[in-house]
Amino acid sequence: MTKNILQKIEKAGLVGRGGAEFPTHLKWKFTKKSKAPQKYVVCNASEGETGLFKDHFILKNHLKEMLNGLTLAMDFLKTKEAYINLNKNYYDEIKSNLNRQLSTLKKKGYNISIYKEEPSYIGGEETALLNAIEEKRIQPRYKPPYTSEKGLNQMPTLVHNVETLYDVYLAANDKYDNQRFCCISGQIKNPGVFRVSNYASLEEILHTTKNFPRFDFFAQVGGSISGPVFNKSQLAKEKLTGAGSIEIYKSNVSPAKVLNKWFKFYHEESCGKCTPCREGTYQLY
Repeated sequence: MTKNILQKIEKAGLVGRGGAEFPTHLKWKFTKKSKAPQKYVVCNASEGETGLFKDHFILKNHLKEMLNGLTLAMDFLKTKEAYINLNKNYYDEIKSNLNRQLSTLKKKGYNISIYKEEPSYIGGEETALLNAIEEKRIQPRYKPPYTSEKGLNQMPTLVHNVETLYDVYLAANDKYDNQRFCCISGQIKNPGVFRVSNYASLEEILHTTKNFPRFDFFAQVGGSISGPVFNKSQLAKEKLTGAGSIEIYKSNVSPAKVLNKWFKFYHEESCGKCTPCREGTYQLY
């Protein structure tokens, strides 16, 4: 199945679903190019930002398919070494089923380890995660070099979000239909994870999922702390971006309450590497 997997991924237009939206086939190409003796694949289920819970949903409901995408990536790179990073908040819920699946894969020669991460926003940044696995200080590395050249243990490493690997499985089996997962939360009646069209507007998504409020509201999109904010009249022209969340607020919400939530999050989650973030988020909070 790996013979034409790169072409299938490129044709499907797969991109990273952790927020960066970097083309998946290019990431595979760059990592494949290296002549290093060892390569790794890392599945990142950090999901440390509020408003995001689709990775948890996929691991609960589509674990086998995600692992299939992971092993396809391993086969493409001709490696048997991989890691799955699990957020501490759902580690206990996922680990039993995951260990059973990994035990089966180990009999086929795949050595896939579980890394238990503390809840952390910075763990979503791939080089910070690699430092964590290596038991180093959890801070992003300078780039270049990129992970496709020097990643885990200074070897070429392919790092993917859970949803991206699920999409790889779909593309490899000709099942990808230009949809993605969307987390919808906030002041709505029907919160949850939904599979929505890549082409749908935010307004269409809210109507389709029966989450379009009757009151005046605004939505934060992509990540419920980091994403752009749109008012009700803008939703028809905007599409889902970033990591795939929509969080709804009533328009009469206290600005101080919302800003306090955002600044508190960044103050607590700053990795402390750079002064503007370390000191600035503290001062803003």
